[in-house]
Amino acid sequence: MPDLDLALLRTFVAIVDTGSITSGGRAVGRTQSAVTHQMNRLECQLGRTVFANDRRRITLTADGEILLEYARVMLKLSEEARARFAAPSVAGKVMLGTPDLYAAYLLPDVLSRFSHAYPDVEIQLHCRRSVHLHSELMRDRLDIAILTEQPDLQGGEIVRREPLVWVAARGARPELADPTPLAVLPAGSVYRQRALEALSSVGRKWAIRTVSDTIAGLQAAVLARLAVSVFPQCAVSPGMRRLGEEEGMPSLPGIGLVLLRRPAGVSDAAEHLAQFISRALPSAAPFRPSVREG
Repeated sequence: MPDLDLALLRTFVAIVDTGSITSGGRAVGRTQSAVTHQMNRLECQLGRTVFANDRRRITLTADGEILLEYARVMLKLSEEARARFAAPSVAGKVMLGTPDLYAAYLLPDVLSRFSHAYPDVEIQLHCRRSVHLHSELMRDRLDIAILTEQPDLQGGEIVRREPLVWVAARGARPELADPTPLAVLPAGSVYRQRALEALSSVGRKWAIRTVSDTIAGLQAAVLARLAVSVFPQCAVSPGMRRLGEEEGMPSLPGIGLVLLRRPAGVSDAAEHLAQFISRALPSAAPFRPSVREG
């Protein structure tokens, strides 16, 4: 099979994202007939059909769904490579602030790829709760920060949306207790606020059993079968199970991750990292460390 043509993949993704061949063609600057010809070429290269025979709407076949995942990754890497070599050489130190949760579950691959592309940029990672990081950013002690979206937070760019879920340990049923035992972050946490508001909205009694500043502390409380907690979806570990309406737990609104730069302005190195995070974080897969037997 010949190498896949990125131009064909770009058109393919544009069709899927816009929902029609005509709109997809406009997005990539091609006529409808040219787009149709491109998709015929793509299917010939693959030896597979990627679009179902449905004239009313764009529907992918099973092979088309698989191709879409690869196409997005390939196009993203191509964009990163072009941006890297189009940019001048960048060097310097960047102070990046983020809660430990995002550092552990969302940033490993993103920062690894950035360091590979910009080996002369040194990243110093500072992990604290969002409220503290925002204060440090305002005092120019950080260059950029990734914070949990706050009700009174102004400015910044939302770089990812993350669902919130109720979790408990596998093999335990703490949600059956009355009141519901909770493991939460300290007062002022958006996660804590969302959890308590959701429980109150359905009249469910609750009692805080564990308070921790870190995701590790909340994980320990959950896995020790002490309490129920609220986690972003990316941080749900294999030892946990999700709780939903069947277990009597109310639905939760999601949260936004906000990228901010220090008010005084940032260096070229910090700006390159900020832009890289903005491109990469929305589709970053949660980090799952491998477990070795021994």
